[in-house]
Amino acid sequence: MRDEGEEVDVLVSVAVLAAAVLHASWNALAHGVRDKLLVFALLNVAYLACALVLVCLAPLPDRAAWPYLATSATLQVLYLVLLLQAYRLGDFGQMYPLARGSSVWLVAILSTVLLGRPLPAGELVGVLVISGGLAGLAFADGLPRRDQLPALAAALGTGVMIASYTLVDGTGVRQAGSVLGYVAWLFLLQSPVLPLLVLARRGRGVLAELRPLCRRGLAGGVLSLVAYGLVVWAQSRAALATVAALRETSIVIAALIGTLVFHERLGRLRMAASGAVLAGIAVLELAHG
Repeated sequence: MRDEGEEVDVLVSVAVLAAAVLHASWNALAHGVRDKLLVFALLNVAYLACALVLVCLAPLPDRAAWPYLATSATLQVLYLVLLLQAYRLGDFGQMYPLARGSSVWLVAILSTVLLGRPLPAGELVGVLVISGGLAGLAFADGLPRRDQLPALAAALGTGVMIASYTLVDGTGVRQAGSVLGYVAWLFLLQSPVLPLLVLARRGRGVLAELRPLCRRGLAGGVLSLVAYGLVVWAQSRAALATVAALRETSIVIAALIGTLVFHERLGRLRMAASGAVLAGIAVLELAHG
């Protein structure tokens, strides 16, 4: 008979793996629509609706957190714009692992540079394995052609934005006095930007264009928020390193979705590279934890 601790461990693992599937799935929903700008705008409408509820329930963040909130919200918008561009130009099964893997790699490197300390041996191994996996993803089809460079740049730029807002939020949330308050106001600040930009760029006629995409766009937003909630719940029940490592199984899930749903050519090298990125993240997170 399993004890309570074992049951919690199983529930945490199931929750984080479900979050990984949901995260890869909402990204796939966004990638699978021709007019990706509209879908990303609808994702943010879903975020805005939830944020409006949360700010009414959560404490107001402390004054010290507001510069971090403003910075993070800006970075989050840039992240969505670059992710959108990556999905416009490249294969889902290549862009998603590049963006996610490079962000973890950059957080490790930047944290070391900012703290001025060498990486411990375990973390160094993780960084090196991730580096090999990222190189494999970038060069899986041989040297990139000139027309492939913008897609690769957008994916790596997405990783830079993820790493940047991760570092900003790591400090900002400690200044806020309330995790829920910080998250609520972060979503509230960032989510109106893309919908307003779409409205300004395309005019009121865009509302008719949005109707056929509403179900998919709002569903993607809900999947994203549920995935986020599952991870936050898991982080309150288990070691952060374990949760972070399990969460990145979304990299391999995304590679499989790219093949099965979008009929992209996966190939042994691209799959092996995705697996290497995942293994490197696991080593890095577990060594860090």
